[in-house]
Amino acid sequence: MTEKVSTFAARLREGLSLRGMTQAELSRRTELDKSSISRYLKNEYKGNQDAVYKISQALNVSEAWLMGYDVPMEPQGQSAPAKPTIPPGFLPMPEMAQVPLVGRIACGTPITAEQNVEQIVSIPAAWRATFTLMCKGDSMAPRIQDGDLVAVRSQPEVENGEIAAVRIGEEATLKHVYVYPNYIELRPENPEFASIIKIGAEMADVVIEGKAVGLCRGI
Repeated sequence: MTEKVSTFAARLREGLSLRGMTQAELSRRTELDKSSISRYLKNEYKGNQDAVYKISQALNVSEAWLMGYDVPMEPQGQSAPAKPTIPPGFLPMPEMAQVPLVGRIACGTPITAEQNVEQIVSIPAAWRATFTLMCKGDSMAPRIQDGDLVAVRSQPEVENGEIAAVRIGEEATLKHVYVYPNYIELRPENPEFASIIKIGAEMADVVIEGKAVGLCRGI
């Protein structure tokens, strides 16, 4: 008898990754709410029959496979889809990876960083990012704009001048980081904004969450 070997949430994540599809695109194709898809991915909701069917059609996978059963991924009687032909002058899509969107980060006056995962997003695997953050504000414009999705690789240090996600107490911001023996400067890109300076003992309040390694705009 065929047994379940995985969860619906795990298979849904795998299917999205294999197809290089975002949650937003899956929502458009299935007409399911983005919030419902997010809850499926967090294993908070179990997909009902109608949702499983719509998602399996959009991802071109077997319903049984999507539900976690030990069966082939491809729909019965269908071989793996042919690799799409790339038109002349176009480059193939890069290999994608799925990472969590963990909240919002200020690009102006810092705002409280939300630690809960809001959703799972697809970004180029070559970035080797750990998580993504949605930026708010104009202090890093024009390089990073309000609404950009910034990919961050977790690391406790960056080179002077690199852009990093930085936590100050319970607040978070995205800035160019400059670390000196007696002070830390968090410098904006936009000259209309002032740097954040932490001197002496205040330097301990600054925690580098990771280095910004890429951004997505208009998705």
